[in-house]
Amino acid sequence: MSSARSVAARAPGLDPGRSVVEQLRERVAAMERRPALQPVPTLPGIAGLVPMHAGSTYAVDSASLALALAAGASQAGEWVGFAGCTDFGAEAAAELGIELSRTVLVPDPGEHWLEVTAALVDVLRVVVLRPPASVDERTAGILDSRLRTRSAVLVVHGAWPRADARLSVEESRWSGPASGTGQLLQRRARVVVRRGARPPARADLTWPEVCATEVREVRRASG
Repeated sequence: MSSARSVAARAPGLDPGRSVVEQLRERVAAMERRPALQPVPTLPGIAGLVPMHAGSTYAVDSASLALALAAGASQAGEWVGFAGCTDFGAEAAAELGIELSRTVLVPDPGEHWLEVTAALVDVLRVVVLRPPASVDERTAGILDSRLRTRSAVLVVHGAWPRADARLSVEESRWSGPASGTGQLLQRRARVVVRRGARPPARADLTWPEVCATEVREVRRASG
């Protein structure tokens, strides 16, 4: 991971006398003691829709959903990481409550993305991955095993053959000034969650309030 760029290394709040790697390594033993399927802290607006558990993988179709799934653990004091997310927005992450001083960023792991992601899973609670290409069952299985061993969570921005749940945005709209120029203030999106053969669950979420409010509405398909 010599090519990794660490947001944490540039952010305030770390012990200046100790390296980021040293502090991350200390978390390995603690993570190994955590059982798989243990609940992982989730933002209030997400928890009612898709409660997260250690050892699981969640696939999303947007960067905003990826940030939202990582933010709860970060707010609770956990370390989180992002691999292959070349368009990572530090400002957007901070607005959702992600603590940048406990965030590791590897924007372009290249052909070594699997090794880099496995290394992040070893020491971080939640890892967000944007794989560079389609992933087969065997490759997904390698990370699945690692997740269970380390009691970590993988959030994949894109398709993934072994996802425990898949989240996608069906509708999205922004609100802001009624006319003229100004700043967009709020985004409201209808999110659908699919888990295997279960009927999909839907909810209307609002950014940035997703970090402070419950799911506004959940409807389950009848078939």
